[in-house]
Amino acid sequence: MADTQHIFMRFSAKTSEWAGKPVTFVLALILVIVWAVTGPFFDYSETWQLVINTGTTIITFLMVFVLQNAQTRDTRAIQAKLDELILTSHAENRFIGIENLDEDDLKHLDRLVAKAAKGGQAEKQAAADAAPKSTKTATAVRKKIDAARSQKDKRKTAPRKAPQKS
Repeated sequence: MADTQHIFMRFSAKTSEWAGKPVTFVLALILVIVWAVTGPFFDYSETWQLVINTGTTIITFLMVFVLQNAQTRDTRAIQAKLDELILTSHAENRFIGIENLDEDDLKHLDRLVAKAAKGGQAEKQAAADAAPKSTKTATAVRKKIDAARSQKDKRKTAPRKAPQKS
């Protein structure tokens, strides 16, 4: 089962990558044009129409699952990267896992963050107004900030290869 999942993941990643290329669009367009040009040769029969309808329906149906798999995997990877950024920054750790909240909770959290951002802009402006005006003092402040950053614990790096699921 693990091999089947791995094969499908690789297949969906490659198919998703391939489907997003301009050459794929051009090939699909050429296919539709060839189909349309052959219409008079088949007297625009029901079979002629059925060929394009069936083909596009099957491809669309299968691509939904392939692209959804690739999108879900990409979303998980992005979420893991964001969680790592939150953990290694001064951001609040309570934001980790918020993707699992329901829609109402997410909207409420969005309003709270927007409100805090507005307040944060006012605080930044006040700090900028109170910032030292002289170059020597600003340089000393920068050195203190750099020293504080260097004291921060070194963060763990992600493994070079994702661990295999058992």
